[in-house]
Amino acid sequence: MANGYLMVGAGFSGAVVARHLADAGLPCTVVDSRSHVAGNCHTARDADTGVMVHTYGPHIFHTADDEVWDYVRRHATFHPYKNRVKSTHAGQVYTLPVNLHTMNQFFRTALRPEEMRAHVATLTADIPEPRSFEDQALAFVGPELYAAFFKGYTEKQWGTSPANLPASILKRLPLRFNYDDNYFAHPHQGMPRDGYTELVANILDHPLITVKLETTFDPADTGSWDHVFWSGPLDGFFGYALGRLGYRTLDFEEFRAVGDWQGCAVMNHPDPDVTFTRITEHKHFAPWETHEKSVLYREYARACGPEDTPYYPIRLVEEKALLADYVARARQTEGVTFMGRLGTYRYLDMDVTIREALDTARAFLAAHQSGDTPPLFSQAPL
Repeated sequence: MANGYLMVGAGFSGAVVARHLADAGLPCTVVDSRSHVAGNCHTARDADTGVMVHTYGPHIFHTADDEVWDYVRRHATFHPYKNRVKSTHAGQVYTLPVNLHTMNQFFRTALRPEEMRAHVATLTADIPEPRSFEDQALAFVGPELYAAFFKGYTEKQWGTSPANLPASILKRLPLRFNYDDNYFAHPHQGMPRDGYTELVANILDHPLITVKLETTFDPADTGSWDHVFWSGPLDGFFGYALGRLGYRTLDFEEFRAVGDWQGCAVMNHPDPDVTFTRITEHKHFAPWETHEKSVLYREYARACGPEDTPYYPIRLVEEKALLADYVARARQTEGVTFMGRLGTYRYLDMDVTIREALDTARAFLAAHQSGDTPPLFSQAPL
């Protein structure tokens, strides 16, 4: 007899699917190898300073999806929060994303929006179909702004020349010819007052949901469950039999201070002679709180090893070829749905993760009621 429905991973994907199925009357078990829920969104109150620390790096909730925004606010109190990032280059502090203030300061001008558009147009390269991050940057902002704010940061973040990275990475970053320094343009932006771990714990708070932490799952036991929802690494489900998909990981160097150390939540350091990518000061992620002391992280990016926490899928040519092989193997597997950032080998923001989890749960329930085949992926990886 099967044991019900299993969610492997207690991040947003596993929690949202479990809650949706439990609300429909299906018993669910959620397991996670870590000692906490919420995955890489985990937050914890620091005992010494009282600061809510984003343990695996900062997460700011932003979305244009009204249903997702309503969903998270049903399970947590959210306070407004605008992500305003700064960048230190050549001994000067600039605002990000690159906007009219950034450009006027950088070029030592006082140009109006249309004047700056015309000026930047004289600097950009004529590349009709940019193929790489570097091509896109040169066509987007020109060589000077590219070298100052994008090139060194990208090389540190990805461990390779921007000429080797797809143009799509840069297409997500805005360039503004006004003084708007709000990093995100989404209408809904905020932070959960009591942290993301509390938010995910509230989603999992249901009598038909059992949570087991510090618990691993052997994919060989998939047949023991009515259905398995896997949000662990796609290649990990198959024991890395075809090789490991490539990820970048982050190392955090924590340090502490009294008072306000850098005056903002995020300070980028794009210059190549600085080994870290940015410094985050976590008390600024909760501006409604007051703390005398401060907790800060220097972030260092590097290649992800077998024992590291994966953050960013690389998805270059070699990885995509291996991904296709794993997708082909997944299509021969029954009784499992692959979902989330690791399960579909895609970089996902929190709101997209929740949207896909809701859609996956609804599709599964529809298939369950009709006797059809449940979805194999929350979203096709290729």
